[in-house]
Amino acid sequence: MNVELSSGTTMAAGRGFSSLVARAVRSAGARSSAFGTSASSHQASIRNDGIRRLGTAASALEEPIAPPVQVKHTQLLIDGQFVNAASGKTFPTFDPRTGDVIANVAEGDAPDVNRAVKAARKAFDVGPWPKMTAYERSCIMLRFADLLEKHNDEIAALETWDNGKPYEQASLVEVPMAVRLFRYYAGWADKIHGLTVPADGPYHVQTLHEPIGVAGQIIPWNFPLLMFAWKVGPALACGNSIVLKSAEQTPLTALYAAKLFHEAGLPPGVLNIVSGFGPTAGAAIARHMDIDKVAFTGSTETGKAVLELASKSNLKPVTLELGGKSPFIVCEDADVDQAVELAHFALFFNQGQCCCAGSRTFVHESIHDEFVEKAKARCLSRVVGDPFRKGVEQGPQIDQEQFNKILRYIKAGKESGAKLITGGDQIGTKGFYIMPTIFSEVQDDMAIATDEIFGPVQSIIKFKTLDEVIKRANASRYGLAAGVFTQNIETANTLTRALRVGTVWVNCFDIFDAGIPFGGYKMSGTGREKGIYSLQNYLQVKAVVTPLKNPAWL
Repeated sequence: MNVELSSGTTMAAGRGFSSLVARAVRSAGARSSAFGTSASSHQASIRNDGIRRLGTAASALEEPIAPPVQVKHTQLLIDGQFVNAASGKTFPTFDPRTGDVIANVAEGDAPDVNRAVKAARKAFDVGPWPKMTAYERSCIMLRFADLLEKHNDEIAALETWDNGKPYEQASLVEVPMAVRLFRYYAGWADKIHGLTVPADGPYHVQTLHEPIGVAGQIIPWNFPLLMFAWKVGPALACGNSIVLKSAEQTPLTALYAAKLFHEAGLPPGVLNIVSGFGPTAGAAIARHMDIDKVAFTGSTETGKAVLELASKSNLKPVTLELGGKSPFIVCEDADVDQAVELAHFALFFNQGQCCCAGSRTFVHESIHDEFVEKAKARCLSRVVGDPFRKGVEQGPQIDQEQFNKILRYIKAGKESGAKLITGGDQIGTKGFYIMPTIFSEVQDDMAIATDEIFGPVQSIIKFKTLDEVIKRANASRYGLAAGVFTQNIETANTLTRALRVGTVWVNCFDIFDAGIPFGGYKMSGTGREKGIYSLQNYLQVKAVVTPLKNPAWL
């Protein structure tokens, strides 16, 4: 029996990143059709709005647009107050469009983490937070979500300025998703409860689900506000207090959001923000003896270090959301045009700086050549430019280090024998812009096929049979996510069960609703973010057993 899946309907109906951002992608594509019909015209033309469509030749970008926001908060937030670092040190946060300094931010270190933990411990042990009803905690979270929504534009502008992602993506997708997530967890706050358990004897047995205590949280730079929401939302819903370290590349939105939380009525000490560097502030959190739990999102290598420090201190539980090298499998029955568009989104979204990016694009041999040509055309039409400009799909990479890393992998791809289809170079001489890049004839043992590049580099890999692609897709140290594109439900069912990953998207990609759990197999991490599953990360289960005398029933 051949039951068809309607890929077009699924793509249009999907919610989350892909559906919302895809609208901008499609509209940008439609606009581009009026500005030339060939690759050469794309390389040469500058549109009336100043956005240059970039092909395989490097081109200079225009002068950056002045961000429509001012930086208000650059100090640490400890015990409800903005304070300087104990050392008095600061560090610069940079504009990826230019490499210029945006602001100098307080550089937290171990003494500042100690201050923050002391405040969080006091808030948890003797403060009003754990003694509030769950409904009262829920109301504070809902008021915060309202404030986040009210300040959508300022927060989105800070995110774009500090990170380089398109402003339309930040303002229309990511800030609303953060709002939705906090409202979701506000709804959970008064629905966390234990069970009554039958016993083999005259005993009353119940379980209590208690907050774990002080949670240490370390978030990455690729989705600063969303990762703030993924970590803070469930921890607060469960009644914990928090010490959070923001990424040194993107410290601004966490400080802004935390200030709004206090305006919403969050008691002092419940949420503390320490900006700083991983080897200092991050390590201090991981090894702190008075932190009860650590949650980390970032690279697999750093995740290992966090786990080691936690195990060598007080053996605190650790959840890890780490790297990925996700397969995107395009089956022989696929609509090639739709598959090209979705595979393009799966890889190039957020400048390719996404842990679950579909960076290994497996394409059936019967449609491979057509797919490559159409993928090239789509790549050449991608709008790269100042992320504050309307219609831009791709901004700069986060910083010089990541920029250099991506270019090294592109060079390695060329030297290893992969065929460069398009891109392969930087754009201009100012900022951290890289051409959207595609390689074909990629072999499984090439570095571009095994390593997490975290950039706009698509590797297209040919396959013959379903059994073959399952084996090759699973032959990775990572297991975060996968994409499957097929019209056959039997094929979809086979692949979704066979792939050793935490999420499989069928005929869609990057659907991140608040209730959908997210996390990985293998070296992509432990535990799950979002949904009901993330609550388990921030709760202890206590069994309470009481004797019964002359019970009417057992």
